[in-house]
Amino acid sequence: MEFTGTIKSINQDFITGDVNITFSVNEKALIYPEYERLKASKKLRVVAKQYRKKRSLDANAYLWVLLQKMAEVLRSDKWSIYLQMLKRYGQFTYIVVKPNAVEGVKKQWRECEEVGEVDVNGTKAVQMLCYYGSSTYDTKQMSALIDGVVSECEELGIETMSPAELQQIKERWGV
Repeated sequence: MEFTGTIKSINQDFITGDVNITFSVNEKALIYPEYERLKASKKLRVVAKQYRKKRSLDANAYLWVLLQKMAEVLRSDKWSIYLQMLKRYGQFTYIVVKPNAVEGVKKQWRECEEVGEVDVNGTKAVQMLCYYGSSTYDTKQMSALIDGVVSECEELGIETMSPAELQQIKERWGV
C-alpha cells in the first residue's frame, strides 16, 4: 500500500539506538482497515521519498499527437521522432559500465549512447549517456519536453495549441 503524507517527528532511542520516525498520512480512511494487518507484521519495508505530482494523461496524449504530426511532416515514424525529442529535451544520466554490459544496458533504457571508454582504477569501462522514458517524468519534466516538441512543431508549420491553451493545460498538470 502507498500513502502520501508528511514526517511529523524523528527521534532516536538512546538505549537501543533505533531511529523512530512518525508519519502523518493523508488517506486516513484507507489506513485504518490496514492497521491490524500491518501491526501484526514482524517487519515492514517502508519507502519514504519526496512527493511529486505525476504528469497527467492529457500531457502524455498531447505529446503523442504532436509526435505523430511531426512524423507525418518529416516522413518518419513517431517512435523515431520521440527518441529524437528525448535526446533534445528529455531527462538523462551518465553511467559507467563494464564493456561486456553495454548491450544489456541499452536494452534497459529508452535510448542510450556510448560516450567513450574510460579508465576506472586501471580497468577499462564504457561511459554511456542514458535517456529516461517520458513515462517516468513528473509534471515539470514533462512540461519541458512538451515545450521543446511544441517549438519544433511550430518551426515545421504544424498547428499546436495556442500559448493560452497550453498554459491552461499546464496549470491542470500542476506546473
